[in-house]
Amino acid sequence: MAKIAIIEDETAIAGMYKFKLEQLGHEVRLAINGVEGLKLSETYQPDLILLDLMMPEMDGEKMLEKVRATDWGKDIKVIILTNISNESQPPGLKNLNIAGYMVKANYTPVQVAEISDTILTGGKV
Repeated sequence: MAKIAIIEDETAIAGMYKFKLEQLGHEVRLAINGVEGLKLSETYQPDLILLDLMMPEMDGEKMLEKVRATDWGKDIKVIILTNISNESQPPGLKNLNIAGYMVKANYTPVQVAEISDTILTGGKV
């Protein structure tokens, strides 16, 4: 069982991912913006973060920069889960050691859960 944090401002979407990941046996916690996500990541120290980019208060890229600047967060696996196309992603993400980049519209919650499992076990997407 892995600890997974979902940082996503659309609660219905976050709930779908949470449900599918819990069905696979993972422990999942949610945050609705980058500020809450940063606090959750620090206290929960997840094995994997599913991170949206466009959120209120602090966007995903800024949150990830802050996570990566810490000892506890420099090696956490992170999947960007957004509706920003791969071609339009912020250029700074390439320097933030992300494990995967998924456009939400292109993946079902089941696929997101399966890909998350693959990354948790050391696989690549």
